Amino acid sequence: MSVDNRRSTRKAVTGDPAPREIRRRPKNRRAQIAATSAAAFGSLGYHGVSMEDIATALGISSAALYRHYPSKYALFQEELLRVGGAMTAAVRLPDDLTDAPPRTRLEHVLEALISTTIENRPTVTLVRWEGRYLEPDDLALLNAQQLTVLRALGTQVAALRPELSETDVRVLCIAILSAVTSIADHHAALPVKTIQRLLSRAAIALAAVELPPAVATELPAPVEIPDSFKHELLLRKAVELFHARGYPNVSVEEIATAAGLSAASAVYRFYRGKSDLLAAAFRRAADRVSGAVGPAVAASTDSADALDTLIRQYVAGSFAERALTFVYYTEFQHVPADERTVLRNIQRLSVEEWARLVRDVRPELSSAETRFLVHAAFAQVVDLGRAFDTDPAGSPERVCLLMRAILFGA
Repeated sequence: MSVDNRRSTRKAVTGDPAPREIRRRPKNRRAQIAATSAAAFGSLGYHGVSMEDIATALGISSAALYRHYPSKYALFQEELLRVGGAMTAAVRLPDDLTDAPPRTRLEHVLEALISTTIENRPTVTLVRWEGRYLEPDDLALLNAQQLTVLRALGTQVAALRPELSETDVRVLCIAILSAVTSIADHHAALPVKTIQRLLSRAAIALAAVELPPAVATELPAPVEIPDSFKHELLLRKAVELFHARGYPNVSVEEIATAAGLSAASAVYRFYRGKSDLLAAAFRRAADRVSGAVGPAVAASTDSADALDTLIRQYVAGSFAERALTFVYYTEFQHVPADERTVLRNIQRLSVEEWARLVRDVRPELSSAETRFLVHAAFAQVVDLGRAFDTDPAGSPERVCLLMRAILFGA
């Protein structure tokens, strides 16, 4: 505690006991609680954090925390909707820019949205991945806030690109919002002004993408797994259930039933538990991405060619395993801590390999800047997949082009 936040009842004199300290409550206690809880929820997920955890991180008692918030949910709900509201406020165009050129208006909206996202980076993680744990009315409000942001972006993109259809404007706006909010998916650091400049340029590059016609793409059918291959069948059924309902809401018994096992105890012949299933699926996904880099580089004529190959392979693999791609982003915090460390190391090395190729193509960028762009490109797959699923508007070919715009620039 700083000197400014303590005082004594009286001065100590020789022989007197030490003066009693009286702690004054910080004037911004609610803001401190919000920031601490956002960081905790973002790191461990809504279900992985208790009020006691938050109180301990703040250095206060649980009773003191409950004086501000009646429950963990109240804290969670207020913080998500606060940031959702801040994002909607950020994209409102000032009256004095109403008649400005379309590019100027779009740049202003982007600058405000990016600044708000940076200021609220930990909570944006919750908006992206934990909002589904809101109660129905609150989730509807959060979704309405996000729709307002997309419509505001759409107004400016449509003015800049009047030839685009309403659907294609929506595709570009989702891609832009994905790139901006992707900073919540990782912990890479850069100065604020550098992040603002980098994301703004990436967003403008996305707004300029010439989308090909939306043509339905026939995705490969999932490989049939014989009932006798319980090890593989458990993995697939677990991921499907985690995707549909969220990891905390799925039991080992339900996974066993989906895989055709008679009892939950049978699962433990193959995996140590539910989190072990999650870790095994994630390890397979991480190895797929990391293992593609070497062959792509070896078979390519230069870094640009290798990067194009990796983009196509990444999109194809992600589309083939849509559920796993989504679960990897939403449920990572439920993997055991030691396995999270392993997975993060694999991901970090993969991102660094992609970033090295981007630096070869764009030598004006720093290593840290290219890592930000790689994360923004990866986010396109999951966000466009969430928004369009099997709709041709979000086809693999289009996602590849959007990833390319981020990595290669305008």
